[in-house]
Amino acid sequence: MGSIVEQTGVTSETQIRRILEKEGYFNIFVWSDTAGTHYAEHTHPHHEVRWIVSGSLQIIENGVTLDLLPGDRMESEANIPHSAYVPEDVRYICGSK
Repeated sequence: MGSIVEQTGVTSETQIRRILEKEGYFNIFVWSDTAGTHYAEHTHPHHEVRWIVSGSLQIIENGVTLDLLPGDRMESEANIPHSAYVPEDVRYICGSK
């Protein structure tokens, strides 16, 4: 199974953190990248969530590009190879499970 993207419409950092804590996520933190940032293909050892607060982020997984915009929530299973590109400055909340 790959990543799942949900368009939540929620962009409040306080609300997002509250939701993720209630769902059992740990290591919840805010991350920001500037336009043009690229992450080479990598994996994460845990189930991960990325929830976009502002800007945009592209995740490339199995040759498919997922365009994430404010309010979008992406969940990824552990050990799924993916890369990322930041088309415009982005701020998002990360968490592990």
